[in-house]
Amino acid sequence: MSKTYTLTVNSDHEFKLNALDVSKADIIRISKSKHHVLHNNKSTLTETVESNFRAKSYTIKINNNSYNVNIKNDLDDLIKEMGFEVGVSKLIDEIRAPMPGLILDIQVKVGQEIKENDAMLILEAMKMENIITSPRDGIIKSIVVNKSDAVDKNQLLIEFE
Repeated sequence: MSKTYTLTVNSDHEFKLNALDVSKADIIRISKSKHHVLHNNKSTLTETVESNFRAKSYTIKINNNSYNVNIKNDLDDLIKEMGFEVGVSKLIDEIRAPMPGLILDIQVKVGQEIKENDAMLILEAMKMENIITSPRDGIIKSIVVNKSDAVDKNQLLIEFE
């Protein structure tokens, strides 16, 4: 697999770079967010305003203009082709007990809108309290258990709409 990068700028311009193109750029770090770039005998000062390393998404300021830049490589394209994108994991429609235990508290209600990582319930297992959080944004369709219920591993707890 070659090292090719696809940069999408402001969602409407796409650039392809390879490792050689990247190595030709002379970049000097001035501070944590500022860089001096020398490329093709042209000097440019840049500032990284926002960055999301996991999503490979950045907001870069050049000459008082802001640009949203998304970076993909060959591996990202292959992962998308195979259907293993990050977004695919967000299609979870139900929460099951990760281990046998006792429901100590239910912190959501049917019809409630919740965000990713919001606490949904507390499951006591092996004398430890485990907070079960939401894997995605969504609306609670049903809650199949009650407070003080004993549950088995893989037992259905909560369903999303």
